[in-house]
Amino acid sequence: AVGLGVPLAFLTLFFAWPAATLIAKGFVAPGGGLDLSGLGEVLSTPRTWRVIARTLWMALLGTCVSLLVGLPGAYALYCCRFPGQRALRALISVPFVLPTVVVGVAFRSLLAPQGWLGFLNLDGTPTAVIAAMVFFNYSLVVRNVGSFWAQIDGRRAQVAACLGALRVFTTVTFPTLLPAIASAASLVFLYCATSFGIVLILGGSKLTTVESEIYMLTTQYLDLRSASVLSIVQLVVIALSLIVAEAARRRGTRAVALRSSQAGHRVRRGDVWTLVVSAAVILVLVVLPLAALVWRSLHRRGRFTFEHYLKLADSSFTPALRVSPLQALGHSLLVALVAMVIALSVGVCVVLLVTRHPRSQAGRVALSLVESAFMLPLGVSAVTVGFGFLITMNRPPLDLRSSWILVPCAQAVVALPLVVRLIAPSLRAINPRLREAAASLGASDARIMATIDGPVLLRSVGIAAGFAAATSLGEFGATSFLAKGDSVTLPVVIYRLISRPDALDQGVAMASCVLLALVCALLITCMEWLRPAEIGETV
Repeated sequence: AVGLGVPLAFLTLFFAWPAATLIAKGFVAPGGGLDLSGLGEVLSTPRTWRVIARTLWMALLGTCVSLLVGLPGAYALYCCRFPGQRALRALISVPFVLPTVVVGVAFRSLLAPQGWLGFLNLDGTPTAVIAAMVFFNYSLVVRNVGSFWAQIDGRRAQVAACLGALRVFTTVTFPTLLPAIASAASLVFLYCATSFGIVLILGGSKLTTVESEIYMLTTQYLDLRSASVLSIVQLVVIALSLIVAEAARRRGTRAVALRSSQAGHRVRRGDVWTLVVSAAVILVLVVLPLAALVWRSLHRRGRFTFEHYLKLADSSFTPALRVSPLQALGHSLLVALVAMVIALSVGVCVVLLVTRHPRSQAGRVALSLVESAFMLPLGVSAVTVGFGFLITMNRPPLDLRSSWILVPCAQAVVALPLVVRLIAPSLRAINPRLREAAASLGASDARIMATIDGPVLLRSVGIAAGFAAATSLGEFGATSFLAKGDSVTLPVVIYRLISRPDALDQGVAMASCVLLALVCALLITCMEWLRPAEIGETV
């Protein structure tokens, strides 16, 4: 009851109430009462359908390209063994934890007219946005599919090859990988459809998606009715993605449980092409944008300078800031630490509950519903959550508008689904017979948790803590509403600087992005070395 009550109270107070209040405001008449006329008005305008269609086709195209370039990397980095493999895994994981604001700035510096690829004239185009989406989600495909691929029993493919099956991959391996591919595709589609910072910086007001349209409607026009309708549309689309991801995850978990764990093999002649393709993709897709970002941070008007980095400790060089970027980074780290503790405290309670193995069908369905409830923050725009905080927690007994805890709570809501997804698979991989055997020998629930679940939980919590901290550091949607005055975070500072035309402001924004990327890279490198055993390995 405690394990369920505390997380549900947190989810209700800091997610369901603000989001539902904002959405409901769009369907309440000025004099009170239900008014659904806004639904028809918003959905009947051509602009609404253009925004929805643009969001769907860009997310779909970003998903397809991510899968196309990610599958060779999944095989090369998880099924082969070669020197520097773990370093490459850490490198490709950096984009996923980078703030979307930093990703947008990196591609803008690369594709701008004065950038290295400016001759392609892609700045501000859908191609630039889709490329940034692929950059952001490449590691998600590689990790999800690669960790599954490494668990496939290779004997079926060997038998097929011996019997003359020339297309072993298409007839044996690919059908086995389909659950992992479907799970990765649905998650990539979700993140592409909610790439708020990327679209805001690379597309601006001319290339809006559902999430950036919600942002403009709430901040610039105060049109809550239209924003509410679009929030519901986004919730439906993302909910469908989560349902597909969960179904694929469950099917994949059952499939992996039937196969023996496979260690990666040494590089063979037939593996060379996957290594070459993966190296080219990592170089062009991952390294080039980051290198362009660093180069732009060290140049202004064609000359080399360290001035942008020296200005990181100064807030007086521009009227756009009240604090220096370094002060904003310090505040970001403090907020991220508090958000990480909140997300882990709530997430561990959820995971310990949903990874139980009830014997009854009703119990299994109940736990599945509980887990799905804590995935809901993935399906609602962080912009909706942030604005919802402002209109719900603005009067007693919960007047938190001036409280420092509001931003960490909003960031914890965003990080919570990720914490649950990272910890749960490791605990599910524990054979339930171990717990039953310990209980039959007289061990109490606390002792079973400490001796069986505890060691696995500690390693999983370590990597989840890093991801939660990195997610909180880069959160921009909700924080852009809630961070005020001297309490702004570094992503908010970056957006304010990059929005100004002054060359110095632009350069300091680039330097701030490099600084934030280095902090996130340090976190992800530590997480890679703390990476727990994959699903299906002996625990």
